[in-house]
Amino acid sequence: MFRYRDKVFADKIVERLKGLNLNIRVMHVCGTHQDTIVRYGLNTLLTECGVEVRQGPGCPVCVTTVKEYEEAIALAVRGKTIASFGDVVRVPGLRKSLLDLRAEGCDVRVVYSVEDAVALAQKTSGDVVFMAVGFETTAPSTAVTVLKGLPENLTVLCCHRYIPPALYTLLNMGELKLHGLIEPGHVSTVIGLKQYEGISLKYRIPQVVAGFEPLDVLMAVYMLARQVVRGEARVENEYSRGVRYEGNPKAVEVMNTVFEPVDMAWRGFPVIPASGMRLRKEFEEHDAEKVFADELKNLDAVSFEGSRGCRCDEILRGVKDPWDCQLFGKSCNPEHPIGPCMVSIEGACQIEYRYSSKGKT
Repeated sequence: MFRYRDKVFADKIVERLKGLNLNIRVMHVCGTHQDTIVRYGLNTLLTECGVEVRQGPGCPVCVTTVKEYEEAIALAVRGKTIASFGDVVRVPGLRKSLLDLRAEGCDVRVVYSVEDAVALAQKTSGDVVFMAVGFETTAPSTAVTVLKGLPENLTVLCCHRYIPPALYTLLNMGELKLHGLIEPGHVSTVIGLKQYEGISLKYRIPQVVAGFEPLDVLMAVYMLARQVVRGEARVENEYSRGVRYEGNPKAVEVMNTVFEPVDMAWRGFPVIPASGMRLRKEFEEHDAEKVFADELKNLDAVSFEGSRGCRCDEILRGVKDPWDCQLFGKSCNPEHPIGPCMVSIEGACQIEYRYSSKGKT
């Protein structure tokens, strides 16, 4: 691991970047990349090299919409057991989080995998709903478990999403002039490189799949910068020790067997075509939205606007930084989060709060 944090090699990359006389802006779509960048001070180093790095919609807990959290909250209030990951249960809905409801007596459980939700359902006769959040990284585990067969009393509130459609939408919106994209290593271990190639062709933008150590990120930026200087626009793989061109075909196959693409809204974005995953018809007896449709129908008439003053929507599009939000580090902090970017360990606000003094009072 420490060879990926070698200061001598890092200095050589920085020296080469400075020699390119850059003035570029790149974006990554991975919370773990943001953690590496802020934790190791790479943002300062890269700024000195003429490279601005923005974080995009790379936090799955963050891009999950208020409506989806409210669906889980509505089912919890109606006596269902809700099971999901620790970050998920702490994200506020319109007024409360699932964790708040647990304090009020609702049955909300923190689990570490969908298999934990299966075990929970097997121990109880009541309805258990697993709120499945995540990109192509976690979706295969949900799909495999569904294929194995779920207990009759277990349903899935499917909030899984595909990353590539969001990238197309982000570039179509054109809010930021971007010279390159750093693609997520974890997602790419599953989907490989091919799904990114159409993006480079359509938008003439370089892309590099990167690992998560400091040298991975620095090298990915250098590879992007080199493409920019040469006038190239292709997909390169810095994370070759973890990502193959074809990705993981078995994982993709199991996802395609269980899920079908649907149009889905993302927090901070309009509805993105074919960006969401829904259980296919043969598994719909475990689709929480269909099984409990009558109990969720009242939400169709609700306006799901975010908390007043919270800038998570803009932070997820890369047009604002955490310290641009008047709530950051004040009324919004990890102990009392107002927006999801302060809840999730992959959220820009929590990462900035943990490693930087900006905005703290």
